[in-house]
Amino acid sequence: MSGVGRGLDKVEVKLRWDPSPYGEAPRHLDIVAATYSAGDPYGRAVYVVHYESRSPDGTINMSRHSETGLGLGFVEAMVLEFDRMSPAYGRVVVGVAIHQEGGPRTFGDMANAGVLVLEGYRQLLSDDFAGVADATAATIAEFTRDASGAWELREMIRGFDSDPELFMAEMGSIRQ
Repeated sequence: MSGVGRGLDKVEVKLRWDPSPYGEAPRHLDIVAATYSAGDPYGRAVYVVHYESRSPDGTINMSRHSETGLGLGFVEAMVLEFDRMSPAYGRVVVGVAIHQEGGPRTFGDMANAGVLVLEGYRQLLSDDFAGVADATAATIAEFTRDASGAWELREMIRGFDSDPELFMAEMGSIRQ
């Protein structure tokens, strides 16, 4: 758990959604994290972590992955270890993308979808994607390093109308 004034240490992002009805193509959502340099926090991502990858230094990785939503509760999880992250990185944007196999799908098409961001047992953010129901991808949180080196979270629920690959390229490029 973070000490007073120290900022965030180790954060977990969890995702849930109900599986497709029988006979439909599987519903597949993914947590995605884009890491930006301290010198250019709104430029091009230095690296992107998703279900087929992890960060080069192991500070961001998927601890649980689902391609169908089958399971109880939160079926996908990503861990971000800010306490171990190099000072070369100053910003991380986390989002969720919907795979588009079987036709276009939006968050409004996903039953019981939700995301939860925790540090230990402390809930930092919770959302059900209702505000981005027409989107095919969405950012959920922005983590930034302040001048003292402490990491902070800012809720950033913003919808995109793009496939997962394009979303990973554009998700952190817009200032709010």
